[in-house]
Amino acid sequence: MTSSLRVILEIGKKRKVVAGAIDWPGLDRSGNSEDDALAMLSSYLPRYVGVAERAGLASAFTRSRTVEVIERVPGSSSTDWWGIAHVPSEFERNALSAKDLDRRLHLLRACWEYFDDVAARASAELQRGARGGGRERDEIIRHSYASERHNWAPKVGVRTELGVMLTPKGLATHRQEFLDAIRAYNAEGKLARRWPIQFLVRRTAQHVMDHAWEMEDRDLTS
Repeated sequence: MTSSLRVILEIGKKRKVVAGAIDWPGLDRSGNSEDDALAMLSSYLPRYVGVAERAGLASAFTRSRTVEVIERVPGSSSTDWWGIAHVPSEFERNALSAKDLDRRLHLLRACWEYFDDVAARASAELQRGARGGGRERDEIIRHSYASERHNWAPKVGVRTELGVMLTPKGLATHRQEFLDAIRAYNAEGKLARRWPIQFLVRRTAQHVMDHAWEMEDRDLTS
């Protein structure tokens, strides 16, 4: 494991740049320039410690502070529109060893646990934006589950009804099936449709953490 914080930059066609910490799924941030994206990523390092702790990797994470940009990827119009990664890097196309994948899946599970913890303590009504917009807590939870079941899990053959995911037992079963399917696809060298497995894990974790941090930032009880 490298001691540097290895980062992929996905550069949109017009304005957005996404910085992804490639060894730490869920730690993706964006900005309007390379410097902005890297600064935003750096500002979230203290917030990601809670994920690393849950995965038993806090010591390794706190040692990874020197940013090393290892690849720049031309983005797409979706990069600009959404401000999230849409184009897998060459680095992410490399095969993952079982050990490396297991580490990444521990971090994905930690992202889920972090999300669950935030959802359990955040206020049901969240701080509205300047124009009065924004989802409430339960709407964010449903959106997060719906996106995972619709956009990410089917790429490895997992299809779970949203109603099932809204029960504790059903959610736990879905997540285990998703992890098992990712491992099976990786062992067989299969793509998650057009995505490398590493990119699938990254995007799944990114979406979870983006909404976990959103709930924290808009929580009216804090």
